[in-house]
Amino acid sequence: MDVRALGVDGSPESVARLAAALRSALDGTGPAVLPVRTAPGAEPALPGPVARAVAQDALPAGLAVVVATSGSTGEPKHVALTADALRASAAATASRLGGPGRWLLTLPAEHVAGVQVVVRALLSGSLPVVQDVRDGFRPDGFARATARIGHGARRYTSLVPTQLARILDHGSAPLFALAGYDAVLVGGAALDAGLRARATDAGIRVVATYGMSETCGGCVYDGVALDGVTVTVEPGSGRVVLGGPVVAAGYLGAPAATAEAFGPAGFRTTDLGVLAPDGTLTVLGRADDVVNTGGEKIAPAAVERALLEVAGIRAACVVGLPDREWGQVVGALVVPVEGPDGGPTDAVLRDTVRAACGRAAVPRVLRRATAVPERGIGKPDRAAVVALLNR
Repeated sequence: MDVRALGVDGSPESVARLAAALRSALDGTGPAVLPVRTAPGAEPALPGPVARAVAQDALPAGLAVVVATSGSTGEPKHVALTADALRASAAATASRLGGPGRWLLTLPAEHVAGVQVVVRALLSGSLPVVQDVRDGFRPDGFARATARIGHGARRYTSLVPTQLARILDHGSAPLFALAGYDAVLVGGAALDAGLRARATDAGIRVVATYGMSETCGGCVYDGVALDGVTVTVEPGSGRVVLGGPVVAAGYLGAPAATAEAFGPAGFRTTDLGVLAPDGTLTVLGRADDVVNTGGEKIAPAAVERALLEVAGIRAACVVGLPDREWGQVVGALVVPVEGPDGGPTDAVLRDTVRAACGRAAVPRVLRRATAVPERGIGKPDRAAVVALLNR
C-alpha cells in the first residue's frame, strides 16, 4: 500500500485531480491520498511521519485518505481515514439530509470538510461543482458556482460560519442562491444562535455540524449523532467521545498519540460536552480553553453565547489571560455590528455575562475589533486573540 501527496490550490482543476485520485483510493485501485495546499503546479512531498509509515509498511488496511490536522496545539498529526469510514460517513449524511444530491465545494480541499464534499459527491454518482477560491471566498463567486449546478437534483453545500455571515451580509444574488439549497452544512467552528437565526429568517436550511478529522468530519448534526455514530461524555473529565464506523484508524507514524486518543469507545476528543436526556449533545468548548480564574472554571463558549445575545454584537471570542492574583482572568474580543467604535457599552456586555454566567465569568479585559482572527477554515485563532488583548 502507498500514499500519494497531491497538491491542491483552490482551483477547479486541482479539485478535479483530487476527485480522480479519491475515486481510485475509495475503490482500492489507487494509492491513498494526502491532499496538501500548494502553489499552482507544485508537487508536494510526503511529511516525515507519513513517509516513515509507508517505508515501515505500517499503514492500516483499507486506508484511502490522510488528512493533516490544523496543528493548533503543536505539530500537525496525520489522520488515517479508511474507505469504509468515508463511505459510512457519506451514507449517513445522505440519509440524514434526505437522499443523494449535487454538492458545491467552497472549502479548501486539503481539510477534511473539503475532502468529504468531494467524497459525498463521488458516492452520489457525480463530481462536485467547485467554486474557485484561489483568491479567497467571495459571495458573488458562490452565486456563479451555484448557477452551474443545474436543476432536478437535491442541492447541498458546506460552509464555515464566516462564509455564511458574508453571504448574509452581501444579500442579493448570493443570498438567493444559498436559499435554494436543500441543506447547508455549517461547521468548522461554533455556529452562534444569532447567525443561525439570521440564516433561518432568510430562508436558509442550516444544519450545524460537529466533528473533526478523526471522525471523517461532521458526525453530529444539530446535536444529534448520525446513524451508527455513538456519543458519550467521559465521566470525570467531561470530554466528548465519538464512536462508530466513521472513526479514523489512528494517526500515521504516531503510535503513542493514537493510543491516547483512540480506544474501545471511539475517539476521545479535546472538547467538553453535556448530553441531554434525549441524547442531544451540547459542546461547551475545548478542554484546553477553559479559564481557571481564582478556582472558578469558566467555559469560554458559554460567555461567547451570552455576548452574542446582545443586540449589536456580530462575533465574540473569549480567552483566558494570565494574572498574578487570580491565575487567569476572562478576556473578550467582540465585533460590534456598527464597527469597532460603536455598539453596546462595556457595562451592558459585562452585565449580560454576569446575569447569564455568574460573576467570575465577567470579562476583566474587553476590547473591540473589526473581526475575530481566524486559522484553518474559520476557526477562531485564540492565541492571536490573547496577543491582541495583552497589548
